[in-house]
Amino acid sequence: MTFSLVARCAETGQFGVAISSSSPAVAARCAFARAGVGAVASQNVTDPRLGPAALDLMAKGAGAEEAVAQVRASGAFMDYRQVLAVDAQGGTAIHSGPNSLGIWTQAIGRDVVSAGNLLANDGVPAAIVAGFEQATGALGDRLIAAMQAGMAAGGEAGPVHSAGLLIVDRESWPYAELRCDWIDDGCPIKAIARAWEVYQPQAADYVTRALNPSAAPSYGVPGDE
Repeated sequence: MTFSLVARCAETGQFGVAISSSSPAVAARCAFARAGVGAVASQNVTDPRLGPAALDLMAKGAGAEEAVAQVRASGAFMDYRQVLAVDAQGGTAIHSGPNSLGIWTQAIGRDVVSAGNLLANDGVPAAIVAGFEQATGALGDRLIAAMQAGMAAGGEAGPVHSAGLLIVDRESWPYAELRCDWIDDGCPIKAIARAWEVYQPQAADYVTRALNPSAAPSYGVPGDE
């Protein structure tokens, strides 16, 4: 019911997750990232505990491969889970249990890994990785391009209704966390792409507002001087 990617920007050190599903609010349960540590997606009969567990292991020095191996060994019902991870060195790892739903597969590239289940075909994750590697610009641009490539390759077997984009940079809070938790008509990935288009030019300014409000620009809204 889901396809996603986790990725690292080698230039900036940012980490990101982009994900879409036929289920509601997929990013709320499945997307995890921590500045300076890595990014994880936990999907397919989701256990939201797995993402923070893998990030905790990476924060203590484990690479993505070791973290996923430990989560696989200690987690419950792992035959039903997919877990994707990228670490601070760009190392990647993935676990896909044999009870993943429908057509399920995975693909790994440089600083990026993608997986999905209940897919229209087994080429979708490879298309997502290729889309990420061929795209240019900010990490968010590349994540969006990757998801659009996945949709163009067939996406999920049925319609998708939710999507999310999560990016972390240097601070403990997300640099960007954009979600479309449910849409009846249209494409939630397009909704996220539009939200990123609006948010990206202001993203750094919101960090400045948090760290030093006196240096933050005004946007001309009531009460904003």
